[in-house]
Amino acid sequence: MSRKKPWNGPREKLLKSGAKSLTDIELLAIFLRTGKRGLSVMMLAEQLISYFGSIRRLLSAPIDEFRAVGGVGVATYTQLRAIAELARRYSESWIEEEKPLLTPDMTREFLQSQLTDEERETFLVIFMDNQHRVIKHSRMFSGTLSHVEVHPREIVREAIKMNAAAVILAHNHPSGHSEPSHADKAITERIVKCCGFMDIRVLDHLVIGRGEYVSFAERGWI
Repeated sequence: MSRKKPWNGPREKLLKSGAKSLTDIELLAIFLRTGKRGLSVMMLAEQLISYFGSIRRLLSAPIDEFRAVGGVGVATYTQLRAIAELARRYSESWIEEEKPLLTPDMTREFLQSQLTDEERETFLVIFMDNQHRVIKHSRMFSGTLSHVEVHPREIVREAIKMNAAAVILAHNHPSGHSEPSHADKAITERIVKCCGFMDIRVLDHLVIGRGEYVSFAERGWI
């Protein structure tokens, strides 16, 4: 008698067609590995995504909210939080090690991975050479839930130190709404002016919300 094969549907699909072919439910099921009493692992994955509304909300949910899902313990919570942090660190190390020429989509995806779940406003700068390859990215300023104080001269000083020819600016709105404020527009103008004195180009300023973003360059503001 042949032994019963373990559950491996999504795994086989991943090996055959690649990870991108998997649905959110299938990906989550691979990480969960097992279900709970009365629910297969696929059913549990579907229940979790349905309860939280999206993968992002699931992976960033506080433990108290997570405990409200019956039968799902602390071990699963810590595993999913670790997955989210691993993904963020992967994105961070990739952009540092590969020194890529950034496309708008790559820039947005990277910045969303770094800033979406920050609980305080954080101002990040990507420094690039004259061919727009990444030299370094730096979280230069951190503030409160609704404000971050930014010093343009420090950005210019750091760019000169690294011999950067261009920068991309970004900060998050913990409220989730990405529409720039008057203060966001004013500080961007100041940074563009300060950088201009040293022939450093400001290519874009992205405001990152939850599942949304605003690009100053796309709106014609830079």
